[in-house]
Amino acid sequence: MMKSAPVRGPHKLALGLFALVWFSISWFGSWELNPNNATRLFAAISLVEQGDATIDEFKDLTIDKAEFGPHYYMDKAPGMTLMAMPAVWIADTLTGTSATAYTKRFGDRDLAGYMRLRVRIAVATTVAILTAFAAVLLFDLATGITGSPQAGLATALAYALATPVWGWSTTLFGHAPVGALLLIAVWAVWRGTAGEKELGRRRYALMAGAALGWALVVEFPVVIPALPICVWVVWRTRALSWAQRGRLFGLAAAAGLVALLPLLLYNQIAYATPFKVGYSGVVGFDGMKQGLFGLTYPKLSVLAELVYGTPRGLIWVAPVLILAPFGLARLVRAPETRDLGWLCSAITLAVLLYNASYVYWDGGDSTGPRHSVPMIGFLALGIAPLWQAWRATGRGWIAGMIGSGIFINLTVAATEIAAPHDARFPLVDPILRKFFQGQIRDLPGEYWGWPPLLGLLPWAIVALPLLWWLVRQASLPVAAPRDIQPGLA
Repeated sequence: MMKSAPVRGPHKLALGLFALVWFSISWFGSWELNPNNATRLFAAISLVEQGDATIDEFKDLTIDKAEFGPHYYMDKAPGMTLMAMPAVWIADTLTGTSATAYTKRFGDRDLAGYMRLRVRIAVATTVAILTAFAAVLLFDLATGITGSPQAGLATALAYALATPVWGWSTTLFGHAPVGALLLIAVWAVWRGTAGEKELGRRRYALMAGAALGWALVVEFPVVIPALPICVWVVWRTRALSWAQRGRLFGLAAAAGLVALLPLLLYNQIAYATPFKVGYSGVVGFDGMKQGLFGLTYPKLSVLAELVYGTPRGLIWVAPVLILAPFGLARLVRAPETRDLGWLCSAITLAVLLYNASYVYWDGGDSTGPRHSVPMIGFLALGIAPLWQAWRATGRGWIAGMIGSGIFINLTVAATEIAAPHDARFPLVDPILRKFFQGQIRDLPGEYWGWPPLLGLLPWAIVALPLLWWLVRQASLPVAAPRDIQPGLA
């Protein structure tokens, strides 16, 4: 008998989840002149308005820059810059302004407003969409391996709103988009190999290849978590003939290469050669000369700080993830999900070890361990089997931890995702302090002149009923598929 594909997450729940996550990200905003935001946007502005990639006129406004000869450039991978270019064009077209009209100095309110609008549009049209889409696919994946939309919804909410993924998705930093793209690729491979009717379907290979290729354009270190994914793909496709494998691998590789073409084009425009990276000309960060662009070897003390240290520890800003390793262990123990459990564990470990090996492991100004954000979706998948296995009391604990995480990350997204590097416990000061003092960044406050905290009201009026509806809908019974994984219930 042909094995059917696992149950899918209900479509109306998926649409509601997408709307909730996208709206929650787009409502709040990060500081437009944060050096990481700014350098990417400066390069996008130069490409759109001047046709080159130099940021000479902006060089005094960011510490994140590269120097080659007489010119300054963004020192990052160009993916976020390329994604921000349409936002720059849209804003320029709608307002009839360009960067040439503004004084290039800190404290200039007009320049800040010019930058803010373009960051806002770029986030809403790129990062917010990627994170919301990844949350939907994680919902489908968690529902598929447990047969429970409740477990799927809990997992997706934990990932997108109860961790720093929410806050980092309000920025032009690459961490949240890379995490989303990795989830998209893994979902495509899993769904494409989860039932006999799905085997060999080309759209999944194209989707996985494009997602991995574009992830590399956004952040070069993505090769580290991408390696276990490639090994896992070989394992997941073992039932196919070599001819079928060759066709699918070829499609994935072709999609990945097409996704990489903008990187080569950017390099050609910026450096007159396709094969050069901005990191090689970094200015002011001598630590980048250690090892391979700042990568040396993992330090156990740093690893401990990344997990539970008060300045950067993940557990303080994502308490529900304390439970996740136990859920991944359940995935590994169940034969039907063993490979997925090992994959998520490998990605989590690989990203943590990379972060602990980086000379600037703390991320400078950062709330939580920003370099570890790409692993969060895979760690969060461990929530699904726990929710399915535990009864009312255990689920209550999970729901409570997700709820507390949503509140914590609401305060982070609304106030400061890039907490000062010398803050001893940034969750308390500056984040909670700023939140209760009304020092928040949201659409009503920035554009409509609303007083502090009042801008939270429209968000709550939309988001909380939508969240309640999602929880109610997920509680409705669904027909169990014939191949729900045993060992998870």
